[in-house]
Amino acid sequence: MKVSGKNYRTVWFEGNKVKMINQLLLPHKFEIVSYKNHKEVAEAIKTMVVRGAPAIGATGAFGVALATLEANKSNFKKYIAEASQTLRSTRPTAQNLFHAIDYVLDSIKGLNNIEAIRKKAIKTANEFADADVESCKKIGQYGNTLIKDGFKIETHCNAGWLATVDWGTALSPIYVAHREGKKIFVYVDETRPRSQGMSLTAWELSQENVPHKIIPDNAGAYYMSKGIDMMIVGADRIAANGDAANKIGTLEKAIAAKYFNIPFYVAAPFTTIDFKCPDGAHIPIEQRSEDEVLYVQGLHENGKIMKVRVAPAKSGALNPAFDVTPANLITAIVTERGIIKPNKLKGYNK
Repeated sequence: MKVSGKNYRTVWFEGNKVKMINQLLLPHKFEIVSYKNHKEVAEAIKTMVVRGAPAIGATGAFGVALATLEANKSNFKKYIAEASQTLRSTRPTAQNLFHAIDYVLDSIKGLNNIEAIRKKAIKTANEFADADVESCKKIGQYGNTLIKDGFKIETHCNAGWLATVDWGTALSPIYVAHREGKKIFVYVDETRPRSQGMSLTAWELSQENVPHKIIPDNAGAYYMSKGIDMMIVGADRIAANGDAANKIGTLEKAIAAKYFNIPFYVAAPFTTIDFKCPDGAHIPIEQRSEDEVLYVQGLHENGKIMKVRVAPAKSGALNPAFDVTPANLITAIVTERGIIKPNKLKGYNK
Protein backbone atom coordinates (compact mmCIF):
# COMPACT_ATOMS: atom_id res chain seq x y z
CA MET A 1 0.00 0.00 0.00
CA LYS A 2 1.42 3.37 -0.99
CA VAL A 3 0.62 6.46 1.06
CA SER A 4 2.56 9.49 -0.11
CA GLY A 5 5.05 7.07 -1.63
CA LYS A 6 5.59 5.07 1.60
CA ASN A 7 4.51 1.44 1.99
CA TYR A 8 1.98 0.51 4.67
CA ARG A 9 -0.25 -2.40 5.59
CA THR A 10 -3.85 -1.86 6.68
CA VAL A 11 -3.42 -3.70 9.99
CA TRP A 12 -0.43 -5.23 11.77
CA PHE A 13 0.84 -6.46 15.17
CA GLU A 14 3.62 -4.43 16.80
CA GLY A 15 4.87 -4.20 20.38
CA ASN A 16 2.01 -6.28 21.80
CA LYS A 17 -0.50 -3.93 20.20
CA VAL A 18 -2.70 -4.09 17.11
CA LYS A 19 -2.08 -1.13 14.83
CA MET A 20 -4.21 -0.07 11.89
CA ILE A 21 -5.08 2.80 9.57
CA ASN A 22 -8.10 4.70 10.88
CA GLN A 23 -10.42 4.47 7.89
CA LEU A 24 -13.07 6.65 9.52
CA LEU A 25 -10.93 9.73 8.87
CA LEU A 26 -10.00 9.03 5.26
CA PRO A 27 -9.63 10.65 2.80
CA HIS A 28 -9.22 13.85 4.80
CA LYS A 29 -6.74 12.66 7.42
CA PHE A 30 -4.25 9.77 7.56
CA GLU A 31 -3.90 8.39 11.08
CA ILE A 32 -2.46 5.22 12.63
CA VAL A 33 -4.29 3.97 15.74
CA SER A 34 -3.16 1.37 18.32
CA TYR A 35 -5.20 -1.02 20.44
CA LYS A 36 -3.93 -2.83 23.51
CA ASN A 37 -6.74 -5.32 24.19
CA HIS A 38 -9.26 -7.43 22.29
CA LYS A 39 -12.27 -5.35 23.39
CA GLU A 40 -10.78 -2.26 21.74
CA VAL A 41 -10.07 -4.32 18.62
CA ALA A 42 -13.67 -5.60 18.59
CA GLU A 43 -14.97 -2.04 18.83
CA ALA A 44 -12.69 -0.99 15.96
CA ILE A 45 -14.19 -3.74 13.79
CA LYS A 46 -17.75 -2.89 14.82
CA THR A 47 -17.39 0.85 14.20
CA MET A 48 -15.53 0.27 10.91
CA VAL A 49 -12.20 1.81 11.83
CA VAL A 50 -11.16 -1.27 9.88
CA ARG A 51 -13.45 -2.83 7.26
CA GLY A 52 -13.35 -5.18 4.31
CA ALA A 53 -13.66 -8.93 4.87
CA PRO A 54 -9.96 -9.91 4.55
CA ALA A 55 -8.80 -6.97 6.71
CA ILE A 56 -11.46 -7.79 9.31
CA GLY A 57 -10.22 -11.39 9.29
CA ALA A 58 -6.61 -10.42 9.98
CA THR A 59 -7.78 -8.01 12.67
CA GLY A 60 -9.78 -10.78 14.33
CA ALA A 61 -6.71 -13.04 14.31
CA PHE A 62 -4.65 -10.31 15.96
CA GLY A 63 -7.46 -9.78 18.47
CA VAL A 64 -7.25 -13.41 19.57
CA ALA A 65 -3.48 -13.05 19.91
CA LEU A 66 -4.01 -10.00 22.13
CA ALA A 67 -6.47 -11.97 24.27
CA THR A 68 -3.77 -14.56 25.05
CA LEU A 69 -1.58 -11.74 26.36
CA GLU A 70 -4.41 -10.30 28.48
CA ALA A 71 -5.55 -13.58 30.07
CA ASN A 72 -4.24 -14.53 33.49
CA LYS A 73 -3.37 -18.02 34.68
CA SER A 74 -6.52 -18.65 36.72
CA ASN A 75 -9.02 -18.42 33.86
CA PHE A 76 -6.70 -18.48 30.84
CA LYS A 77 -8.58 -20.69 28.37
CA LYS A 78 -12.02 -19.44 29.40
CA TYR A 79 -10.89 -15.86 28.85
CA ILE A 80 -9.63 -16.63 25.34
CA ALA A 81 -12.89 -18.42 24.47
CA GLU A 82 -14.98 -15.46 25.68
CA ALA A 83 -12.73 -12.98 23.89
CA SER A 84 -13.06 -14.96 20.67
CA GLN A 85 -16.84 -14.82 20.94
CA THR A 86 -16.70 -11.06 21.48
CA LEU A 87 -14.67 -10.71 18.29
CA ARG A 88 -17.02 -13.03 16.36
CA SER A 89 -20.06 -10.96 17.30
CA THR A 90 -18.78 -7.73 15.72
CA ARG A 91 -19.77 -8.28 12.04
CA PRO A 92 -22.11 -11.16 11.09
CA THR A 93 -21.57 -11.28 7.31
CA ALA A 94 -17.76 -11.33 6.84
CA GLN A 95 -16.73 -14.99 6.53
CA ASN A 96 -13.00 -14.18 6.84
CA LEU A 97 -13.51 -13.06 10.45
CA PHE A 98 -14.75 -16.46 11.60
CA HIS A 99 -12.13 -18.31 9.56
CA ALA A 100 -9.31 -16.20 11.03
CA ILE A 101 -10.42 -16.63 14.64
CA ASP A 102 -10.73 -20.41 14.20
CA TYR A 103 -7.34 -20.49 12.45
CA VAL A 104 -5.61 -19.03 15.51
CA LEU A 105 -7.65 -21.06 18.01
CA ASP A 106 -6.87 -24.31 16.16
CA SER A 107 -3.15 -23.52 16.27
CA ILE A 108 -3.10 -23.31 20.07
CA LYS A 109 -5.43 -26.23 20.70
CA GLY A 110 -3.68 -28.87 22.76
CA LEU A 111 -1.03 -26.50 24.12
CA ASN A 112 -0.95 -25.99 27.88
CA ASN A 113 2.09 -23.82 28.55
CA ILE A 114 0.87 -20.21 28.70
CA GLU A 115 3.96 -18.65 27.16
CA ALA A 116 3.96 -21.24 24.39
CA ILE A 117 0.30 -20.43 23.65
CA ARG A 118 1.02 -16.71 23.51
CA LYS A 119 3.98 -17.09 21.17
CA LYS A 120 2.07 -19.50 18.94
CA ALA A 121 -1.01 -17.26 18.74
CA ILE A 122 1.04 -14.21 17.74
CA LYS A 123 3.04 -16.23 15.22
CA THR A 124 -0.11 -17.74 13.69
CA ALA A 125 -1.93 -14.39 13.48
CA ASN A 126 1.05 -12.88 11.65
CA GLU A 127 1.14 -15.88 9.31
CA PHE A 128 -2.55 -15.39 8.58
CA ALA A 129 -1.97 -11.73 7.69
CA ASP A 130 1.04 -12.60 5.51
CA ALA A 131 -0.99 -15.27 3.71
CA ASP A 132 -3.68 -12.69 2.94
CA VAL A 133 -1.07 -10.44 1.33
CA GLU A 134 0.17 -13.27 -0.88
CA SER A 135 -3.37 -14.33 -1.80
CA CYS A 136 -4.34 -10.81 -2.81
CA LYS A 137 -1.16 -10.38 -4.83
CA LYS A 138 -2.02 -13.56 -6.76
CA ILE A 139 -5.59 -12.33 -7.26
CA GLY A 140 -4.07 -9.28 -8.88
CA GLN A 141 -1.91 -11.38 -11.18
CA TYR A 142 -4.78 -13.61 -12.29
CA GLY A 143 -7.21 -10.71 -12.61
CA ASN A 144 -4.74 -8.73 -14.68
CA THR A 145 -5.11 -11.32 -17.45
CA LEU A 146 -8.72 -10.14 -17.86
CA ILE A 147 -7.74 -6.50 -18.37
CA LYS A 148 -6.74 -5.24 -21.80
CA ASP A 149 -4.97 -2.01 -22.61
CA GLY A 150 -7.53 0.80 -22.86
CA PHE A 151 -10.13 -0.89 -20.63
CA LYS A 152 -12.76 1.13 -18.80
CA ILE A 153 -13.55 -0.58 -15.49
CA GLU A 154 -16.29 0.04 -12.93
CA THR A 155 -16.07 -0.98 -9.28
CA HIS A 156 -18.38 -0.71 -6.27
CA CYS A 157 -17.47 0.00 -2.64
CA ASN A 158 -13.84 -0.46 -1.59
CA ALA A 159 -12.04 -3.73 -2.21
CA GLY A 160 -8.51 -2.39 -2.36
CA TRP A 161 -5.55 -2.10 -0.01
CA LEU A 162 -7.76 -0.85 2.79
CA ALA A 163 -10.14 -3.81 2.62
CA THR A 164 -7.32 -6.34 2.94
CA VAL A 165 -3.93 -6.46 4.63
CA ASP A 166 -2.38 -5.30 1.34
CA TRP A 167 -2.97 -5.24 -2.45
CA GLY A 168 -6.75 -5.64 -2.25
CA THR A 169 -9.12 -7.97 -4.10
CA ALA A 170 -11.12 -6.14 -6.78
CA LEU A 171 -8.51 -3.39 -7.04
CA SER A 172 -5.49 -5.71 -7.03
CA PRO A 173 -5.81 -6.55 -10.77
CA ILE A 174 -6.17 -2.82 -11.47
CA TYR A 175 -2.94 -2.05 -9.61
CA VAL A 176 -1.07 -4.82 -11.41
CA ALA A 177 -2.38 -3.67 -14.80
CA HIS A 178 -1.47 -0.05 -14.06
CA ARG A 179 2.05 -0.94 -12.92
CA GLU A 180 2.49 -2.94 -16.14
CA GLY A 181 1.75 0.20 -18.10
CA LYS A 182 -1.75 -0.64 -19.34
CA LYS A 183 -3.84 2.45 -19.97
CA ILE A 184 -6.98 1.94 -17.90
CA PHE A 185 -9.72 4.16 -16.49
CA VAL A 186 -11.77 3.37 -13.39
CA TYR A 187 -15.35 4.49 -12.71
CA VAL A 188 -15.67 4.59 -8.92
CA ASP A 189 -19.20 4.19 -7.52
CA GLU A 190 -19.59 6.53 -4.54
CA THR A 191 -21.23 3.66 -2.59
CA ARG A 192 -23.75 5.20 -0.26
CA PRO A 193 -24.51 5.35 2.57
CA ARG A 194 -20.92 5.34 3.92
CA SER A 195 -19.37 6.35 0.58
CA GLN A 196 -16.46 3.88 0.73
CA GLY A 197 -15.96 4.20 -3.00
CA MET A 198 -15.70 7.97 -2.88
CA SER A 199 -13.69 8.22 0.34
CA LEU A 200 -11.51 5.09 0.17
CA THR A 201 -11.29 3.66 -3.37
CA ALA A 202 -10.77 7.06 -4.97
CA TRP A 203 -8.17 7.93 -2.32
CA GLU A 204 -6.28 4.69 -3.01
CA LEU A 205 -6.35 5.22 -6.78
CA SER A 206 -5.11 8.76 -6.27
CA GLN A 207 -2.16 7.47 -4.23
CA GLU A 208 -1.34 5.03 -7.05
CA ASN A 209 -1.97 7.63 -9.79
CA VAL A 210 -4.57 5.45 -11.51
CA PRO A 211 -6.87 7.55 -13.76
CA HIS A 212 -10.39 7.54 -12.34
CA LYS A 213 -13.59 9.49 -11.70
CA ILE A 214 -16.17 9.17 -8.92
CA ILE A 215 -19.72 8.60 -10.17
CA PRO A 216 -23.05 8.65 -8.31
CA ASP A 217 -24.34 5.18 -7.43
CA ASN A 218 -27.34 5.63 -9.71
CA ALA A 219 -25.15 6.56 -12.71
CA GLY A 220 -23.67 3.07 -13.10
CA ALA A 221 -26.14 1.85 -15.73
CA TYR A 222 -25.75 5.11 -17.68
CA TYR A 223 -22.00 4.66 -18.02
CA MET A 224 -22.43 0.97 -18.81
CA SER A 225 -24.64 2.01 -21.71
CA LYS A 226 -21.81 4.26 -22.94
CA GLY A 227 -19.19 1.52 -22.87
CA ILE A 228 -17.79 -0.10 -19.72
CA ASP A 229 -15.50 -3.06 -20.52
CA MET A 230 -15.79 -4.92 -17.22
CA MET A 231 -17.05 -4.61 -13.67
CA ILE A 232 -15.16 -6.06 -10.72
CA VAL A 233 -16.16 -6.09 -7.04
CA GLY A 234 -15.10 -7.79 -3.83
CA ALA A 235 -17.16 -10.00 -1.52
CA ASP A 236 -17.72 -10.43 2.20
CA ARG A 237 -19.01 -14.00 1.88
CA ILE A 238 -19.41 -16.38 -1.04
CA ALA A 239 -21.74 -19.36 -0.69
CA ALA A 240 -20.87 -22.84 -1.94
CA ASN A 241 -23.04 -22.37 -5.04
CA GLY A 242 -21.25 -19.16 -6.04
CA ASP A 243 -23.77 -16.60 -4.74
CA ALA A 244 -21.82 -13.63 -3.38
CA ALA A 245 -22.64 -11.10 -0.67
CA ASN A 246 -21.06 -7.70 -1.15
CA LYS A 247 -21.81 -4.08 -0.27
CA ILE A 248 -25.41 -3.03 -0.77
CA GLY A 249 -25.98 -1.93 -4.37
CA THR A 250 -23.80 -4.64 -5.91
CA LEU A 251 -26.84 -6.62 -7.03
CA GLU A 252 -28.16 -3.63 -8.99
CA LYS A 253 -24.81 -3.30 -10.78
CA ALA A 254 -24.78 -7.00 -11.63
CA ILE A 255 -28.28 -6.79 -13.13
CA ALA A 256 -27.30 -3.76 -15.22
CA ALA A 257 -24.07 -5.44 -16.34
CA LYS A 258 -26.04 -8.50 -17.46
CA TYR A 259 -28.39 -6.28 -19.49
CA PHE A 260 -25.49 -4.54 -21.25
CA ASN A 261 -23.53 -7.79 -21.69
CA ILE A 262 -20.63 -6.55 -19.54
CA PRO A 263 -18.49 -9.17 -17.74
CA PHE A 264 -19.12 -9.04 -13.98
CA TYR A 265 -16.31 -10.41 -11.81
CA VAL A 266 -16.07 -11.02 -8.08
CA ALA A 267 -12.54 -11.03 -6.60
CA ALA A 268 -11.91 -12.70 -3.26
CA PRO A 269 -9.50 -15.04 -1.47
CA PHE A 270 -10.63 -18.56 -0.62
CA THR A 271 -11.03 -17.54 3.03
CA THR A 272 -14.13 -15.60 1.89
CA ILE A 273 -15.85 -18.76 0.58
CA ASP A 274 -18.15 -20.46 3.07
CA PHE A 275 -18.53 -24.01 1.79
CA LYS A 276 -20.88 -24.76 4.70
CA CYS A 277 -23.30 -22.15 3.37
CA PRO A 278 -25.32 -23.73 0.53
CA ASP A 279 -26.51 -20.52 -1.16
CA GLY A 280 -27.00 -16.80 -0.77
CA ALA A 281 -30.33 -17.16 1.01
CA HIS A 282 -28.40 -18.55 3.99
CA ILE A 283 -25.95 -15.61 4.24
CA PRO A 284 -26.85 -13.35 7.19
CA ILE A 285 -27.22 -9.72 6.13
CA GLU A 286 -26.01 -7.17 8.63
CA GLN A 287 -28.46 -4.36 9.41
CA ARG A 288 -26.59 -1.22 10.41
CA SER A 289 -27.63 2.02 12.13
CA GLU A 290 -30.10 4.24 10.29
CA ASP A 291 -27.85 7.19 11.16
CA GLU A 292 -25.49 6.12 8.37
CA VAL A 293 -28.27 6.97 5.93
CA LEU A 294 -29.71 10.02 7.68
CA TYR A 295 -26.37 11.78 8.26
CA VAL A 296 -23.26 12.47 6.18
CA GLN A 297 -19.73 13.18 7.35
CA GLY A 298 -17.22 15.35 5.57
CA LEU A 299 -14.57 18.03 5.76
CA HIS A 300 -16.06 21.41 6.59
CA GLU A 301 -14.61 24.62 5.14
CA ASN A 302 -13.33 25.37 8.66
CA GLY A 303 -10.97 22.40 8.33
CA LYS A 304 -12.84 20.13 10.76
CA ILE A 305 -14.45 16.78 9.97
CA MET A 306 -18.14 17.20 10.77
CA LYS A 307 -21.32 15.12 10.74
CA VAL A 308 -24.58 16.71 9.56
CA ARG A 309 -28.14 15.44 9.15
CA VAL A 310 -29.48 15.57 5.59
CA ALA A 311 -32.84 13.82 6.09
CA PRO A 312 -36.09 15.26 7.48
CA ALA A 313 -36.19 15.26 11.27
CA LYS A 314 -39.16 12.87 11.44
CA SER A 315 -37.92 10.39 8.82
CA GLY A 316 -36.30 7.08 9.65
CA ALA A 317 -34.23 4.81 7.40
CA LEU A 318 -33.51 1.17 6.55
CA ASN A 319 -29.84 0.28 6.20
CA PRO A 320 -28.90 -3.25 5.06
CA ALA A 321 -25.09 -3.35 4.71
CA PHE A 322 -25.01 -6.04 2.00
CA ASP A 323 -27.00 -7.69 -0.75
CA VAL A 324 -26.48 -11.03 -2.50
CA THR A 325 -25.64 -11.35 -6.19
CA PRO A 326 -26.82 -14.71 -7.60
CA ALA A 327 -24.17 -16.90 -9.19
CA ASN A 328 -25.90 -16.71 -12.59
CA LEU A 329 -25.08 -12.98 -12.76
CA ILE A 330 -21.39 -13.54 -12.00
CA THR A 331 -19.06 -14.18 -14.96
CA ALA A 332 -16.29 -15.63 -12.78
CA ILE A 333 -14.69 -15.44 -9.35
CA VAL A 334 -11.05 -14.32 -9.29
CA THR A 335 -9.14 -16.10 -6.50
CA GLU A 336 -5.54 -16.83 -5.56
CA ARG A 337 -6.04 -20.28 -7.13
CA GLY A 338 -7.19 -18.90 -10.46
CA ILE A 339 -10.30 -17.65 -12.23
CA ILE A 340 -13.21 -19.95 -11.42
CA LYS A 341 -16.77 -20.17 -12.74
CA PRO A 342 -19.22 -19.88 -9.82
CA ASN A 343 -20.76 -23.32 -10.48
CA LYS A 344 -17.28 -24.91 -10.28
CA LEU A 345 -16.44 -23.71 -6.75
CA LYS A 346 -17.41 -26.94 -5.01
CA GLY A 347 -14.65 -28.77 -6.84
CA TYR A 348 -12.11 -26.60 -4.98
CA ASN A 349 -13.40 -27.46 -1.49
CA LYS A 350 -10.24 -29.16 -0.28
